[in-house]
Amino acid sequence: MTGAKQLWLSLIGVNVLVIGGIAYSALAPGASTKAMLLPGKTSHGHYQIEMRCDLCHTEGSGLREDACTSCHAEELRLAKDTHPASKFNDPTNAELLSVLDAKNCVTCHREHVEEQTLDMGLTMPADYCFHCHQETLETRPSHADFKFDSCATAGCHNYHDNRALYENFLLKHADEDAFLEEMVGLKRSPLSAVTDEALSRADADGLAELSMTDSLGDVTLLNDWAATAHASAGVNCSGCHLELSEDKAVESTTLDGTWNRDVSVQTCGRCHEGQMETFFEGHHGMRLAAGLSPMTPRDARLSMHVDASHRELDCNACHSGHRFDTEFASVDACLTCHNDTHSQAFLATSHYAAWQNETAGTAPAGSGVSCATCHMPRMEDDDGNVWVNHNQNDNLRPNEKMIRDVCMQCHGLGFSIDALADPQLIENCFAETPAVHVESIDLVKARFEERQRKKEARSKKK
Repeated sequence: MTGAKQLWLSLIGVNVLVIGGIAYSALAPGASTKAMLLPGKTSHGHYQIEMRCDLCHTEGSGLREDACTSCHAEELRLAKDTHPASKFNDPTNAELLSVLDAKNCVTCHREHVEEQTLDMGLTMPADYCFHCHQETLETRPSHADFKFDSCATAGCHNYHDNRALYENFLLKHADEDAFLEEMVGLKRSPLSAVTDEALSRADADGLAELSMTDSLGDVTLLNDWAATAHASAGVNCSGCHLELSEDKAVESTTLDGTWNRDVSVQTCGRCHEGQMETFFEGHHGMRLAAGLSPMTPRDARLSMHVDASHRELDCNACHSGHRFDTEFASVDACLTCHNDTHSQAFLATSHYAAWQNETAGTAPAGSGVSCATCHMPRMEDDDGNVWVNHNQNDNLRPNEKMIRDVCMQCHGLGFSIDALADPQLIENCFAETPAVHVESIDLVKARFEERQRKKEARSKKK
């Protein structure tokens, strides 16, 4: 082989390697350089997973048919979606569908179009209600002066979730006081119940794995664990740190396995399945669910503390060390990272004062209001167990989703609707009373009273 031919082959080989490297770095799952290929800025709800194009798109850059429902179907089911796609299968709706294809999510919600993305974090046409419900402006005199694009912006209606806004519900709670006489709602099941399998510090089976046995650090660690609900429930060190092979996962009595100092979200999820699944659905955990590196405050679009920018968000980020301190996780863990106006304003609110009284023991358990109280409400499963929803974004978009599960535990419905419709109140973390008023309840009461008058008039004629 001549020298010139060798040189050409070498140059070709180098080019192949360079081009291959560039292509891999741009197309590989999670490759950061893939951002160069994005057709536009991704919305608030999806930018965390924008490096996984395949979650929404086919190989030919088409849109996957199940791209939206693969993540949001359960959310819509729980919301008792008032406009499910199945509702429009009726042939009589064909004419309406020709104007607005309500069976297709992307008719209203599109990605990578920053100029059309609203503060709520998604695109949404302003007049989508008008196309099918324009007769309402004529049949209901009370709505005659409303703007055609105000249906969903005045705190009256939502397209998918109207659980707290339908007429009968509004009428039932029409005359409630701003502050209820006593709190209602779900209370968390006790975490520290001692069982027959309760363990003490002497029972810990991870002593051999501690790097500084009997050092101050390890003593503290063991004492922390021994005081937790884990020890009370018989969960030993190996229960979280020992990774057994599949054939030894059942009825293993030895510590024959791989000892992990770090505990994965999936390991926590073996006992806390609901918490794990909802964590993966929220902004904190959706990157892990997509097989990407953990979310960090550095990646957030909200304002975060600089010194927290490197923190990786997993279970341990909020339930740190071996204390799994839910009190710390309810407020301090949030404010360790979040530095936006709403979050920091919480410290000056009556909500926080109530939380301080509860944690100080001067007020009853459950009377305080923490960040988690509003953003991670409690849920009840089919067996009656109460647990915390770890999708902190679940009730934020639209925020009326907070009314039933959060606000109405302490406040009347009218006060709750007004508060969530007041942008200044949201900014200062509800430090004051609402300065705006939504007419929903007034309109429903007037409509009901009018019906009653007509009914009584008909009765008198008989």
